[in-house]
Amino acid sequence: MTEKSSLQRTPLYDLMVQSQARMVGFSGWEMPVQFSGISKEHAAVRQQAGLFDISHMGKFRLQGQDVLALLQGLVPSDLARLQPGQAQYTVLLNPEGGIIDDVIFYYQETEAQTQHWVAIVNAATKDKDKIWIEQHIGSLAVELVDQSADQGLIAIQGPQALQMLQPLSQVDLNNIAAFSHVETEMLGTTAFVARTGYTGEDGFEIMIPAATASTLWQSLTAAGATPCGLGARDTLRLEAAMSLYGQDINDQTSPLEAGLGWLVHWDKTVDFIGKDVLAKQKAAGVERRIVGLQLEGRNIARHDYPIVQADQTIGIVTSGTLSPTLGYPIALAYVPAAMAKVGNTVDVQIRNKAVPATIVKRPFYRSPNK
Repeated sequence: MTEKSSLQRTPLYDLMVQSQARMVGFSGWEMPVQFSGISKEHAAVRQQAGLFDISHMGKFRLQGQDVLALLQGLVPSDLARLQPGQAQYTVLLNPEGGIIDDVIFYYQETEAQTQHWVAIVNAATKDKDKIWIEQHIGSLAVELVDQSADQGLIAIQGPQALQMLQPLSQVDLNNIAAFSHVETEMLGTTAFVARTGYTGEDGFEIMIPAATASTLWQSLTAAGATPCGLGARDTLRLEAAMSLYGQDINDQTSPLEAGLGWLVHWDKTVDFIGKDVLAKQKAAGVERRIVGLQLEGRNIARHDYPIVQADQTIGIVTSGTLSPTLGYPIALAYVPAAMAKVGNTVDVQIRNKAVPATIVKRPFYRSPNK
């Protein structure tokens, strides 16, 4: 927790307080952890639609003739594959192959020798990411515009998200595929609408000028969307086995260890930072891998709980919860690569008790609506 006096506030802060949300410190921001209760909010996203204030996240616009050339050297994914209106979830890597941050890059368009891209980054790493990208611009024709303070960001997630958002949109949202986006008029202003999310459900993330964010929130709650906080966001993303930066992945974790090897496009013709290290890991094999765990009984594995064998710590839990949808405890953990097979069992040290857990397929939950 951070002292409240030093916490930043999103454009929706006053509305959150009026809604009697329970506010907590998170990544330097005062954010709602819950409104009506985590279980109720979680169920709303799985069954109807939930609404999240994610305005704390970093929002960059990159423009210039050389944006693609810059980004191709910073990430392992081949962004040249994207067409205007498409997006790529990927990671920024350091020279050791560690993950600086996980990011979504949105390719907007190229006009008059100027490429237009949007990047959404984590709140806790926003400043670090900005410095890292700017350090690598050098003589390239790239301008990074930090719109984090100027724009609100709202996510509506769930099987009814489209029908609730559609009346506010000037474009047919059915035409926006997963990991695609469009700029359109909404509530009398320009809105950036992407079919992305962090819940495992269909849904949209809308970037809109800060002054209009409260109106958008109120319009969507009036349409039936349930306000949701960080608590439900965490249980939802964990059921979908989506990593949380700073907890499941960090700058000491490679994408090959973290189950993100699919982000590394080995046929990419452009070299990228960390490629040599990842190539060696691929050839030799990594020493540890992330796995999904299902624990016995109602025992919940928390962040940093040890994985033990014969009284020796052999791994570590990174995230865990009692799954509201599945009704049993689940967790993400790193274990030795030789043990990281579905069906294997391990012990999680919970206080003074070794609790058996089975390695299971990820994601733990897959939406029937996607």
